[in-house]
Amino acid sequence: MSGSSERLDDFYALTPERILDAVEVDGRSCTGRFIILNSYENRVYQLELDDESYVVGKFYRPARWSDDSILDEHDFLIELEEAEVPVAAPLELADGETLSEIEGIRYALFPRIGGRAPSEMTDEQLRQLGRLLARIHAVGRVEAAEFRPEMTPQSWLLDNLRVLLEGDHIPGTTAERYRDVVRRIYDLAAPLFEQIEVQRIHGDCHLGNLLWSPSGLVFLDFDDLVMGPPVQDFWMMQGGRDSWAERRLELMLEGYETMSDFDRSSLRLIESLRAMRMVHFAAWIARRWEDPAFPAAFPHFGSPSWWEGELRDLMEQFGRVQESVRGY
Repeated sequence: MSGSSERLDDFYALTPERILDAVEVDGRSCTGRFIILNSYENRVYQLELDDESYVVGKFYRPARWSDDSILDEHDFLIELEEAEVPVAAPLELADGETLSEIEGIRYALFPRIGGRAPSEMTDEQLRQLGRLLARIHAVGRVEAAEFRPEMTPQSWLLDNLRVLLEGDHIPGTTAERYRDVVRRIYDLAAPLFEQIEVQRIHGDCHLGNLLWSPSGLVFLDFDDLVMGPPVQDFWMMQGGRDSWAERRLELMLEGYETMSDFDRSSLRLIESLRAMRMVHFAAWIARRWEDPAFPAAFPHFGSPSWWEGELRDLMEQFGRVQESVRGY
């Protein structure tokens, strides 16, 4: 068994004892009470300390990110905190570092942020969200995330397509049809990205990674930090294509533009970015299939009916990408 496989086995079998041992550094002591937080990619726990405060322990999936790419996330969060942007920056561990490991599993600690997940937002709250994104992007432009991937049609479409095809995840003739529509989307999307500047962005910007705290909005979970176009951090918050979704987008942009310029020509990327996420999501499940949590969470993945549904949705999305190209 390879070292990587051994670490994955340890990751799947993380025990409460090992989690508590990892957290109890630099004078911290746990009561033993903890809550498992929702995360497919990593293992995340809220832990109570003896002083009745709480921390969040994030144990990183082996073989996904290098140490340097994890520190890209940490550095960005620390820069945001120093700029007084409301985020949960990593806490210092032993020797002042923010990243450590236990038995080969890397981990970090974060402050627990109290609050509630937003649902519907008022007009002013949407403008506030836009202003917060402008502040995040302003910091993101200062430096590059040297060890993080760049979000491009090549990486999110063709590279993910190769994972699906080479792994024989798509059954029968559906594979050929799926390949053809992905390549057609790529041919339309690639020219749109040629003149677009990329920078550090959140990358997975949706309501699940946002909290209303007593002091206001707080962004969480920068695990999917990438070098990408800022518009990526808007479209999932937009929440659809109907008139209300368009209004939500406009209100966020209105708030954003009170603090920073926004290249509105980049809005033409949204339908391509939706398509890229669809292919990326399928490849993500395929890459993680050996994790016992994934067959349980996605029991129909790999079945002919699941892939026919994916193909149908992607073909519909191809039509929308065509329309977005014609519209500009």
